[in-house]
Amino acid sequence: MGNVSILIAGVGGQGTLLTSRVLGAAAVKAGYDVKVSEVHGMAQRGGSVVTYVKIGENVSSPVIEKGEADILLCFEKLEALRWLEYAKKDCTVIINDQRIDPMPVIIGKEKYPDDIISKIKSARQNVYIIDALKIAKELGNIKVLNIVMVGFLAKKTDIQKETWYEAIRENVKPKFTELNLKAFDAGYKMAECYNS
Repeated sequence: MGNVSILIAGVGGQGTLLTSRVLGAAAVKAGYDVKVSEVHGMAQRGGSVVTYVKIGENVSSPVIEKGEADILLCFEKLEALRWLEYAKKDCTVIINDQRIDPMPVIIGKEKYPDDIISKIKSARQNVYIIDALKIAKELGNIKVLNIVMVGFLAKKTDIQKETWYEAIRENVKPKFTELNLKAFDAGYKMAECYNS
């Protein structure tokens, strides 16, 4: 897989931190050096939450600077736009097609931007828009949308599927394990439908 810098962006309550733990655990099990850094701001529900995951043979720093991310994994459209400047020109951008209004929009001080997806697609070529929320709803729990996204990302790595399963089992409460494995499989299967 080489050295890979992954920026995970979402809002509070979407499972950004769990996602970084699962990604990190899978990479460690696959024999990589991993550094994870939580850079979240207002982590309560609705606030922006960002984590960095760096994977490679020898990772010295967990920090991802502007223009350095190989992968943006975004759980909400505006968060994707907000963090786009951290993406390399050939970055893979995976976006959950969901709108969550931030507080300035809710109270009427700002407007939610129009045409977010088209703006992102005009700036980067490798953009994947998936409806992880819809899949999570179909599985019966919207909280697994993050693991749907992990499944989509996992298909684009060289880490074995069983390794991802182990990482999920180790980081998710036992009563939610099967649900999360189903969410992972749904995201993985969706990625197979896209041209890499």
